[in-house]
Amino acid sequence: MDKKTVFFIGLVWPEPTSSAAGWRIIQLIELFLQFDYKVIFGSCAQKSDYSFPLNSLSVEEIQLSLNDASFDNYIKQLLPDIVVYDRFITEEQFGWRVKEFSPKSIQILDTEDLHFLREARTEAYKNKTTVSLFPLSTLAKRELSSIYRSDLSLIISEKEEKLLTEQFNIPPELLFYLPFLEKLNKTEYLPNFHERSNFCFIGNFMHLPNYETVKIIKEIWPTIRKQLPKAEMHIYGAYCTKKVQQLKQPKEGLYVLGRTENSQKMIQNYRILLAPIPFGAGLKGKFIDAMHAGTPSVTSPIGAEGICDDDWPGFFLDENDTYQNLINLYLDEKLWHEKQTLGYQLLKQKFDLNLWSCIFKEKIDDISNNILSYRNQNIVGTLMQQQGLMATKYLSKWIEEKNK
Repeated sequence: MDKKTVFFIGLVWPEPTSSAAGWRIIQLIELFLQFDYKVIFGSCAQKSDYSFPLNSLSVEEIQLSLNDASFDNYIKQLLPDIVVYDRFITEEQFGWRVKEFSPKSIQILDTEDLHFLREARTEAYKNKTTVSLFPLSTLAKRELSSIYRSDLSLIISEKEEKLLTEQFNIPPELLFYLPFLEKLNKTEYLPNFHERSNFCFIGNFMHLPNYETVKIIKEIWPTIRKQLPKAEMHIYGAYCTKKVQQLKQPKEGLYVLGRTENSQKMIQNYRILLAPIPFGAGLKGKFIDAMHAGTPSVTSPIGAEGICDDDWPGFFLDENDTYQNLINLYLDEKLWHEKQTLGYQLLKQKFDLNLWSCIFKEKIDDISNNILSYRNQNIVGTLMQQQGLMATKYLSKWIEEKNK
C-alpha cells in the first residue's frame, strides 16, 4: 500500500532556531512522519542561512512560484491526501488552486496564532487604548474567512479557541486545539540552582512584542540590580537589529548577545527567564523552552496566556510591582525548586507529544473517512469557496497572465 502524502505550503522555510513558529512547523512535520506519511514542503520564499535542512528528515522540498499555473500542474500530479498551510496567507494564495485541482485533499490551516488578535493588541498597546475586535478589521475578515474555507484549523491556544467559538461563533468542529508537541523523555543533566546565575531573555526581534519587552526590561533592570548587584541580564534573539543592540547597558550588567543556536541549552545556565511581554497572541515558545531547561520564568499574564492561568512556574509582574517575588525567586533555593517542578508538571500535563499525537491521529482519520459529511456541515465554508475567493482567484489569474 502506498504511503499517504501530506503537502505543507509555507510562507517561509521553517527556521526553528529563529522563532517558535518555525519550531511549530517542524513539530507538525515530525508528527506526520510518525503517522507514516510522505511529507513534502513547498514555499515561494528564498531560503536563509537559518532554514532547517528538511532533507535531514527525508522531507521532499519544492520551490513554488506564486500566481503561476505550474502549481496547478504540480498539485494535479501530486493529489496529496492532506495539504497544510502554515498561516492563513498561504491558504489565500493556494487554497483555491488546491480546491480546483485536487478537490479531495483535506485542507488544514495551522493558525500559529490569531494574526488579527495580535494586530488588535498591538494597536491598543501603541495607542494606549483597550483591545477592540469589533467592528472586524480587514485582517480579521481575511483570517476568519480562511478558517471557514479550511476543513480544519489548528489552534495553538485554548484562549484563542474559546475566542473563536464564543465571540465569533466559529463551529467547534472546524477547530482543533493542538499546542506545542514536546518530547518529554529527556534524561540529560541540568545545572542545579547553585550552578546557575543571572537572568536571560530570548525572542525573535522581527516580532515587535519582543523588542517592546526588552525596552521594559531596560526600564525595570536598575531597580532589580539595586537588590541584586552581582546579577546580569542577558538578551538573546534572532534578527537582533542595531535598534535592539542600542538597548544594552554593559556598565549596568545588561548585555545584548544576539542569536543562540540552542535556546534550551542556553536557558539552562540561568536562574530566571525574565520576559514581561506587554502584548501578543498565541503561545510563547520561550516559556516552553524554559520549562524544559528547568528555569523558572517571570512574565506578564499575556505572556502566560494559553499555557496556564494558575500555578505558573515562576511569577507574574504587574504595573506597580516591587519585584520582591522576583528577588525571592532568585535567592531562595526552595522556592526556586518549587517553581521548577511546576514547569515539569505543566509540560507533562499539557504539552506531551505522546498524548496529542494519538488524539490528532484520531481526528485526521475521522476527517479522512468522513470528509463529505464534514464539508456538508460547513455551509458557510462552502459559500466562501463559491464567493469569497473569487476576487483572490481572479486577481491571481490576472497576475499570471500579465507575467507571461
